[in-house]
Amino acid sequence: MDSTLTSTRLQEKTPSLSRARRAALGSFAGAVVDWYDFLLYGITAALVFNREFFPQVSPAMGTLAAFATFGVGFLFRPLGGVIFGHFGDRLGRKRMLMLTVWMMGGATALIGLLPSFASAGWWAPALLVTLRAIQGFAVGGEWGGAALLSVESAPENKKAFYSSGVQVGYGVGLLLSTGLVSLISMLTTDEQFLSWGWRIPFLFSVVLVLGALWVRNGMEESEEFEQQQQTPPVKQRLPVMEALARHPGAFLKIIGLRLCELLTMYIVTAFALNYSTQNLGLPRELFLNIGLLVGGVSCLTIPFFAWLADRFGRRRVYIIGALTGTISAFPFFMALEAQSLFWIVFFAIMLANVAHDMVVCVQQPMFTGMFGAGYRYSGAGVGYQVASVVGGGFTPFIAAALVTFSGGDWHSVAIYLLAGCLISAATALLMKDKPLA
Repeated sequence: MDSTLTSTRLQEKTPSLSRARRAALGSFAGAVVDWYDFLLYGITAALVFNREFFPQVSPAMGTLAAFATFGVGFLFRPLGGVIFGHFGDRLGRKRMLMLTVWMMGGATALIGLLPSFASAGWWAPALLVTLRAIQGFAVGGEWGGAALLSVESAPENKKAFYSSGVQVGYGVGLLLSTGLVSLISMLTTDEQFLSWGWRIPFLFSVVLVLGALWVRNGMEESEEFEQQQQTPPVKQRLPVMEALARHPGAFLKIIGLRLCELLTMYIVTAFALNYSTQNLGLPRELFLNIGLLVGGVSCLTIPFFAWLADRFGRRRVYIIGALTGTISAFPFFMALEAQSLFWIVFFAIMLANVAHDMVVCVQQPMFTGMFGAGYRYSGAGVGYQVASVVGGGFTPFIAAALVTFSGGDWHSVAIYLLAGCLISAATALLMKDKPLA
């Protein structure tokens, strides 16, 4: 009798674990594509776009214009969160996740085919901005669906670990995008890189898209969503309006919680690349290699910190990460000014692999848990993307503007980074209304 009961229980648990693993793998594969595409743009904007698409203005203004186009993608992320969230809550997570990969990969490949300003005039930057907007719209629907499917499918006591693949996809995307740009940069002259070399990584996105679609095709919907679909439908507001009405404070919390993540990563991987080459005369390979290191290390640190969070408490891990970012802000820029390779690498890791990875590893269960199942895709997705606009999209632009208007001084950027990390730590510390552990 006991053996029969045990066998029955194992049969009941196995499909659930299999579904959880497929959901985690599918979320990871799509996240790799979306973040590869999205981060590739930021890296290239720092190196190429100011000269290829905005050559009619001064180098400083060209850099600001290039980073402004980087920010355009973030402006369209909330819209993607609303649209994909609405249909994801009504029709299912998997359908939307297949569509986001197609859209993101297509827009990225087309950027690799764009004519330069010299060939097409102002049509070139106009088309660049349009494709960047499409990228932002697609990634706006990606995080909410990928995070939600992996969290809803995961075992109860391992939700941070199983859903961490969404953020590991960020690290792999950073590794691939930075690695390809670095490789092509080494194999080409400056003239060749500016002329056609930078286009190759954008075109490579097609290969990643096909792989992600193959993996995601094997995913299933979460059991939680399927159970919700079996209940009789009731007339209600749009999912995003329902989320706003029921949990208005959750959106402000998500904005505050994401500041540390967004500022640490984009200042290290996008702004510092431009600042170190243009203001300090350091070789571009330095921060490209740091990007490679950060991406590779994150593949280990994110799941490890997620495991710690499931074991010792999500909020505790989050606060430690945010405070690490706070105390590392000024030392990072002091190391840059001193051009000390060891300390530059050390504090880049402290910001991008300790502070950043400790806060992102718990975001999926933390954010999705703020909303009900019927409007969770919309609520968590839109909140996440609104925070991206407020705290992330224009971070390189704001940082570059602060440096420009202060005559090349970095102190205001360090204060900007420190303040963002401190706000995130305070937000997590004050979240006593719901247990996060």
